[in-house]
Amino acid sequence: MPDSNRLGEFLRANRARVDPKEVGLHAGGDRRVPGLRREELAVLAGVSVDYYARLEQGRERNPSAQLLDALGRALRLDLDARGHLFRLAGLHPRLGPDNSRDSVHPALLRLLDAFPTAAAYVLGPAFDVLATNDVAAALLSPFTGPTNMVRVLFGHPRARTVFPDWPALTENVVHALRLNAGLFPEDPRIRTLVADLRRDSPRFRTLWADQTVQGLTRMFKVINHPEAGRVELTYQTFDVRDAPGQQLLVGAPEPGSRSAAALAALAAPARGLAGQPPATGRPPGEAPEPSGR
Repeated sequence: MPDSNRLGEFLRANRARVDPKEVGLHAGGDRRVPGLRREELAVLAGVSVDYYARLEQGRERNPSAQLLDALGRALRLDLDARGHLFRLAGLHPRLGPDNSRDSVHPALLRLLDAFPTAAAYVLGPAFDVLATNDVAAALLSPFTGPTNMVRVLFGHPRARTVFPDWPALTENVVHALRLNAGLFPEDPRIRTLVADLRRDSPRFRTLWADQTVQGLTRMFKVINHPEAGRVELTYQTFDVRDAPGQQLLVGAPEPGSRSAAALAALAAPARGLAGQPPATGRPPGEAPEPSGR
């Protein structure tokens, strides 16, 4: 096997990790090596045995994305390993629609409430608000109706009032949405969102045509809340590794500042009484759990 055959080495190592019984194959007989035989993996991936042998031996260097996707499924690779497989072959995976991106893991829901003094929420690939903690729910309360932040920014009548930095904020979100559109080109929600706003919003249409791509990172945001007044937050964005496309955003005020006091007072009614622990993180619009549960 050539020294430069990193793709073949990766395939061979992962083939050895798959228990034949886990993929419905009989594990008996004379098996000199652990895992799947070459011919078994070839059948599972829908490719000829000769082609797969040449690929693993480094004699075939240009596998298609469809073949790599089939091999990844047959080898039961997770998303990280699948992406690595594509990169070894000189390709980049195209991530299709995945319903798991709409569901927030219970552990992440609990994590939201680990930020009792900050606004924490989870966004999907199209920037749908999938879950919030009490602080974020209170902070977003001026926006009834849509729970998609791009639609809020470009379509809600109060957006420019609540977000005084609206021009910069809309730039950031469109640049980030274009990044997600490239990562998830088949996502129907992103496609519909872009089509709707290109039709309905001249501002969005102009920003989208600019072709700038940049993910959400650290940003300073000012919110003019109708009850709490001016709230200043520094936001940090974290990718959710086990749900590609989901992002956790946490906006924290300066400790001891007026913004910190305003956030605490704003979230207090949702918690029952000021100072009580927050309710479990939940999807937007869902009622807090009863106290004492």
